[in-house]
Amino acid sequence: MKKGNGTKERVSRYSKLKEKIDSESSNKDYYLVNTSKKDNKDNYNFVDLFAGCGGLSEGLREAGFKEVFSIEIDKDACDTLRKNFPESHIFEEKIEDVNGKKIDSVVKGRKIHLVAGGPPCQGFSVAGLRNPHDQRNQLFKEFVRIVRHLNPDFILLENVPGILTMQNGEVYKEIIRQFENLGYKMNVRILESATYGVPQLRTRAIFVGNKFGLPNPYPKEIFSKENYKSIKSSIDDLKDFPRNPLTNHEWTAHKKDFENRISKVKYGESLYPTFRDAYKRQWPNSPSMTAKENHGGTHIHYEKNRVISARELARLQTFPDSFIFCGTMKRAYWQIGNAVPCLMAKHIGLAIRDGFKKI
Repeated sequence: MKKGNGTKERVSRYSKLKEKIDSESSNKDYYLVNTSKKDNKDNYNFVDLFAGCGGLSEGLREAGFKEVFSIEIDKDACDTLRKNFPESHIFEEKIEDVNGKKIDSVVKGRKIHLVAGGPPCQGFSVAGLRNPHDQRNQLFKEFVRIVRHLNPDFILLENVPGILTMQNGEVYKEIIRQFENLGYKMNVRILESATYGVPQLRTRAIFVGNKFGLPNPYPKEIFSKENYKSIKSSIDDLKDFPRNPLTNHEWTAHKKDFENRISKVKYGESLYPTFRDAYKRQWPNSPSMTAKENHGGTHIHYEKNRVISARELARLQTFPDSFIFCGTMKRAYWQIGNAVPCLMAKHIGLAIRDGFKKI
């Protein structure tokens, strides 16, 4: 299927799966929240596990949550977190090493209302999730351990949509069972970032749980395919700016012959026919395809004969320009490309805030 500007309707890749998950009898008990209005009456505390550079944290902060601590093992990402979240404690270590004593010394008796994060799902299996000695799913088990220790009101877990089809859906059902064993009513839905104003097509599986047995809140979609935010509307003002390491406005340096090759790449096509996720010329009046970092080979600018800069990539992930990434240019690309879009996280956070009103 083609849109009027020639872009493929990439969201349709998950539309059938989304319908299937929403129709599951055990997964119907959720409700939708109009998140166009922000309620700042109450402050809620949260922690971010597997925080990366802080896309999820930034979105939750914009929704009015206060971060108490985050856990991340990557040094550059931790430096980025410290720079942008000075009010939060950053555990720069393996999550397995962050024991209850360390957590309590930071929390200091404060109520943690929300535990959020996105544990890596590589190697997930039902047998592994059920076997306490199986190391393949250890990171998820650490997430469960910290939830058990902190006993938050709500849980937010994000992951790739592919987690919902692992072992014919048995893996995600087992994840839900694990949290139900802790007393949490759990739902999972597929959300498309572009429907919340993100100028990028990026689909995520979003698990929300609460310990009160209530329906779980999810944000209503705000934008439709007809009025998605375009990449041009997000980054056009940066296209003629010179390189500036201080603002992360840097991009992979290209030799002249490489620029000439890029100049021949048409909208929607890749410099390399076998590449699906890198060196693709973006359509200007459409959302960007999913933002990723491929060793400096990000998307090709819709107008310039270069890849988009790290700052432009951050714009596509809806990070504010004041959010500065630490490390080299390549490391900034890596951090940004692996982040949760801040604006989508904000709307999820605003929906969860509504959930507190039901308690």
